[in-house]
Amino acid sequence: MAQLLVRGLEPETVERLKQRAKRHRRSLQGEAKLILEDAAQKVSMEEARAIAERIRKQLEATGKHFSDSAELIREDRER
Repeated sequence: MAQLLVRGLEPETVERLKQRAKRHRRSLQGEAKLILEDAAQKVSMEEARAIAERIRKQLEATGKHFSDSAELIREDRER
């Protein structure tokens, strides 16, 4: 496994991480590792848009028509 050294952290940041690790019953290293892994897995807005566009194209290719939920809600409110 790769290693990562983070220098120049503010003492307050380290203290907050220690407190968080204690609450979760983890070591400081374990808590930092979990936070970094979680952050690395999050999808950026750019990636999310690309995924949404890909799904939209796949749905269009089926030839099915999907109603606009906003329009349906608007119609419902006008009744």
